[in-house]
Amino acid sequence: MATLDIRLKKVNKIYREGDLVAGVVVVQSKGGELQHQGISLVVEGIVNLQLSAKSVGVFEAFYNSLKPIQLLHYPLEIAKPGRLPSGKTEIPFEVPLKPKAGKTLYETYHGVFVNIQYLIRVDMKRSLLNKDLSKQCEFIIEYKDQEEKAKPKPVTFSISPETLAGVKEKQAIPRFKVKGKLESSCIQITRPLKGELTVEHCEAAIKSIEIQLVRVETCGCAEGYAKDATEIQNIQIADGDVCRNIAIPIYMIFPRLFTCPTLSTNNFKIEFEVNIVIIFHDDHLVTENFPIKLTRF
Repeated sequence: MATLDIRLKKVNKIYREGDLVAGVVVVQSKGGELQHQGISLVVEGIVNLQLSAKSVGVFEAFYNSLKPIQLLHYPLEIAKPGRLPSGKTEIPFEVPLKPKAGKTLYETYHGVFVNIQYLIRVDMKRSLLNKDLSKQCEFIIEYKDQEEKAKPKPVTFSISPETLAGVKEKQAIPRFKVKGKLESSCIQITRPLKGELTVEHCEAAIKSIEIQLVRVETCGCAEGYAKDATEIQNIQIADGDVCRNIAIPIYMIFPRLFTCPTLSTNNFKIEFEVNIVIIFHDDHLVTENFPIKLTRF
């Protein structure tokens, strides 16, 4: 009976390009010495791209070109074939975080159609009669500190039936006017999205006002691009028919891993938007969209 585990020195598992990923591989064995055919470790960073179901047929021409993009690959032999004593054995390792030639270590991101992941995998080869052992562990990459910091770009808005885009029957919408502001459309990812809105007047009763965070992921190449928007989170900021002419605060924290600094490359893009959604009592809703740019610093 034997088990493998990976323990990193950094508890939060957050690293930057140029750092050393250090830790130990822990081998636990019971019932005598453990014979093995070598223990190897590999650190890799991969961007996985995939198309949504609606895009597959349309973009078959470049469907095969959406191969995983390898950003980092560092193999290491940490133990030659031999025996390990019964009990607990710790094998230390250190791996430098350097991207492959011509590549960049993008920030860790778990999306729907774009995934950027960094993994450490340990494999122990064993004899024919014993099953090989394997263990993997994810760690997080963040960008290095930059001298150029994000500059706030305040956004003021006014929402009324006249301002709504793509609505054919505007006369069917209740007369209303909502004004407000966002502190910035360029936001440091560790800070919240902040602002406020005020319902100046509204003919119909309001059921709810919500803030929706949306990821817009684009995959493709020279033959074409597939762009898909999916919701990350939805926060209700007002419940029921709110008082008129009272400022309602907007406050949204960006979830770790499901967001990253806005990114644009030759093969994919990761962008973000915020929707302000006003739902009336008859469940009719209106939405105003704001593109935002996320930065690390």
